[in-house]
Amino acid sequence: MSIGISLIVLLAALLHASWNALLRAGSDRLWSMTIMCVAIAIVCAGLAPFVPAPAKASWEYALLSALLHVGYNLFLVRTYRSGDLGQTYPISRGSSPVLVSIGAMLFAGEFPDPIGAFGVMLVSGGIVSLALQGRTIGWGSLPYAFGTGCFIAAYSVTDGIGVRLSGSPIGYTVWMCLLWGVMAPPVYAVLRDWRSLVRDRRETAIAAGGGIVSFVAYGIVIFAMSWGPMASVSALRETSVVFAALIGRIFLSERLTTWRIVACCVVALGAVLISHDGSAGPAAPVAHRSDLHWMGTGMQSDPVAQ
Repeated sequence: MSIGISLIVLLAALLHASWNALLRAGSDRLWSMTIMCVAIAIVCAGLAPFVPAPAKASWEYALLSALLHVGYNLFLVRTYRSGDLGQTYPISRGSSPVLVSIGAMLFAGEFPDPIGAFGVMLVSGGIVSLALQGRTIGWGSLPYAFGTGCFIAAYSVTDGIGVRLSGSPIGYTVWMCLLWGVMAPPVYAVLRDWRSLVRDRRETAIAAGGGIVSFVAYGIVIFAMSWGPMASVSALRETSVVFAALIGRIFLSERLTTWRIVACCVVALGAVLISHDGSAGPAAPVAHRSDLHWMGTGMQSDPVAQ
């Protein structure tokens, strides 16, 4: 995978860690995630008329991804409720790159080269090891944590295929996130009630801001998957745990144990291996001519057979 794509995915990882840190103090994560989705829907509704529409072949993937994102939201909230966050979060995030790698091979015919595959394994292993630092494994929470990882992998592979069929990463991202954002409030209303969505302005603003940051972060990931291998992009995205550790140390005065430092170094080494130029690109890259025209760059992009 090219250095340029690697760098923008690392930026997405930093943004992902930042909004997670921003929302960490929230006691009601289902409400917070719903408000995030509402903010995403509003932003996407405003952008939709001005971005290139994705090709029809990608719409079923956008709809499936939106449904998977709602499932991810519910599983993530259930995971946080049933287990230690410090254990369940690394398991959820660390299991997904390996699952994405398997999904990409099965559904997209995308096989990473040995160095890239080893990098993915290092990233996943380093992240999962964070769950084991001085803790007894909470077996009751593992199904939900692993289920969350499965949802992450499922929507990542779905978006990786969908964006390559779309002809427009920007358009695909906007419409998929709009569908996702519209679906979230009714689910909340079924589980709770509509009235409880209205809360303190400051809480709402923080959650909405986190939603916009998360939209930008995942939009970068979707764009990267249109140019780079899904497993590598997914693994680099999950280096957000390293940024989260640094943010926790610098801004939240959290303690960095030796185990955590070693695990973060393993993740960083995996990221370096993934970023080497020898990694295979996507099995079916897509021309982004419509996006380039929309941005007014005047750049040329040769069409690629779908």
